[in-house]
Amino acid sequence: MPALTDEGRAKVNLTLRVIGRRTDGYHDIESVVAFADCADRLTLTPGPELTLQMSGPLAQACGATSDNLVLKAARLLAERVPNMKAGRFTLDKVLPVAAGIGGGSADAAAALRLLAQLNGLSLDDERLLEVALETGADVPVCLASRACDMTGVGETLLPLSLPIIPCVMVNPCVPVATRDVFDALGLRSGELLVGATDVFRGTDWPEAGASVEDWVEVLADNTNDLEAPATRIQPVIGAVIAALNATNGAWLARMSGSGATCFAIYENTADAGRAADKIRRDHPDWWVHAGTLS
Repeated sequence: MPALTDEGRAKVNLTLRVIGRRTDGYHDIESVVAFADCADRLTLTPGPELTLQMSGPLAQACGATSDNLVLKAARLLAERVPNMKAGRFTLDKVLPVAAGIGGGSADAAAALRLLAQLNGLSLDDERLLEVALETGADVPVCLASRACDMTGVGETLLPLSLPIIPCVMVNPCVPVATRDVFDALGLRSGELLVGATDVFRGTDWPEAGASVEDWVEVLADNTNDLEAPATRIQPVIGAVIAALNATNGAWLARMSGSGATCFAIYENTADAGRAADKIRRDHPDWWVHAGTLS
């Protein structure tokens, strides 16, 4: 069979509210998630042996191949699908690692989509969804790769209709471990971060057809609860947000996920492009992407 190819699109948390820490140690969250027009590229060449090769400008940052989520997801699926066909994965890595944009999760999700295609599985196959969640909390949302309101530990997804949102994404090329950020948040087992009534009073997100300005107005009333603890761990996050806020036309600047990637929303792609050019000139050692979210 010919090689199959898919993309692992970057995930951006437009909001991230931590509801509390569960007694099993996991955290319940609510997050509006969008996907960017930048992505890793994953190819699957069918064959007798499951392997992974990495290339691309950020391949060296991925660490040991044996720890990669692509292989973890494939092995977990093989435990559930008798005689599963697989082969050699080749990952072209362009997204920053440990960056709060779900790069590894997006790669694992792409692997599951490719294996589903190769083995004739539908994307709503329960085994696929089960493996996605077991692989990592962000893998289920990346499996669908469409805008949604994500709740629980990442398993409950409510689709949202987002406009095309011009944005700039910036990563200072400093990795931030998600576990460290949640530890810095400091919640005890069973502790709620928000009031009990707030758990049941959700935000009314804009309906289909709403403008970027409509969305920014609502997003501005929400936050990323991990931004403060992540900034304590890596103060450069504050510098990234300040640099985004200093550009002309930035409507909203915020950190994504557990950091250190931050984003700003603009009225149009021209403003976003000029902002990205300025940040690249001022900070040539930072990863910068100008594009859109949807």
